[in-house]
Amino acid sequence: MKAIFNNQVIAESDQTEVVEGNQYFPPESVKKGFFKESDTHTSCPWKGKASYYSLEVDGEKAKDIAWYYPEPKSAANNIKGYVAFYTNKVKLEE
Repeated sequence: MKAIFNNQVIAESDQTEVVEGNQYFPPESVKKGFFKESDTHTSCPWKGKASYYSLEVDGEKAKDIAWYYPEPKSAANNIKGYVAFYTNKVKLEE
């Protein structure tokens, strides 16, 4: 699975996890140079507190386009640190 933003592969893995229809990429598969930590946080009743990343690739920016659970609740331990993307700007390909 590949995540593509502004024609650049920003994450790639054959070990993604699918949760609620979202592809979660392992942390080591994400090209960190394109990601910037955000102050945004949301909460999921069963996954816990989500943190967000913004992206910048070749001058194209997308605020809070990716999220992850640094310390998920036990039901979501399989995605601890894994990164998912809003697909309105990030294209996913197999």
